[in-house]
Amino acid sequence: MIRNSFLSIRDRLDRVGVLLSGLCMLHCIAGIVLVAGLGLGGEVLLSPAFHRIGLALAIVIGAITLVIGVARHGDPRPLQAGGAGIAMMTVALFVGHGIEEAVLTILGVSLLAWAHLRNLRCAA
Repeated sequence: MIRNSFLSIRDRLDRVGVLLSGLCMLHCIAGIVLVAGLGLGGEVLLSPAFHRIGLALAIVIGAITLVIGVARHGDPRPLQAGGAGIAMMTVALFVGHGIEEAVLTILGVSLLAWAHLRNLRCAA
């Protein structure tokens, strides 16, 4: 019973991780398009604080679920891809706010989203 509850929590965290990854990617792309194309939303959408908080949350959830996932199903691929994604996202936290940060974030969250989805498929 405890094991089922634990697995249910991990599955929920993987789903939240996929959602956060998608929202993060959408935020980066929408921010670039709005600011470059329309000159709107720069203060809110591209705020460094907004980006850092969301990215840090995605990194923490990603790291937890990747480790739990590989411990459960033994497939190292989600951990490897997700770890690479988390590394890119972590670097994005420390580079200047701009195109480099956006590229690192988009690539990182894409890898992390794939890892979350793979964890969910392996658990099924």
